[in-house]
Amino acid sequence: EKKLVMPLVVSSTVLFVARVAFCYFFVFGQVFKFIQGFAPKSITAAPDIEAYLSFVLTMFIAFGAAFEVPVAVVVLTRMGLVTVAKLKEWRGYFIVVAFVVAAVITPPDVVSQLSLAIPMCLLYEVGILAAGVFNKYSQAPPDEAATETDPAKP
Repeated sequence: EKKLVMPLVVSSTVLFVARVAFCYFFVFGQVFKFIQGFAPKSITAAPDIEAYLSFVLTMFIAFGAAFEVPVAVVVLTRMGLVTVAKLKEWRGYFIVVAFVVAAVITPPDVVSQLSLAIPMCLLYEVGILAAGVFNKYSQAPPDEAATETDPAKP
């Protein structure tokens, strides 16, 4: 269990920082630029603080959940609930779910939806790779007593 907890805590922390940075530096700039593109040049966007904070918090929460996908995949495989082969088999379904979730959670513009769905799909693939590596290197070594035959038994 110690071998499972420490890598997951570290990866969750790294993914948290990555999601905040990605959302703040990339997504917000692209979304605001996209929305400004629809407004005539004579109109200046001036959102009120409540709408802005609501948007920012919603995006941070959405990206927070999206960037934890690899951790969830590793935990599910480590617990034995799914296998890496099953995750690969369900890849197409996950892509559809990622785009539906992105359409529901984000504002109704294409840029923010793609900015959420594409990283979710990529992080799902990273999770599959990490689960395969993690399962390969964290399996218990075969017990020597279990492989030897008991001399008392014929």
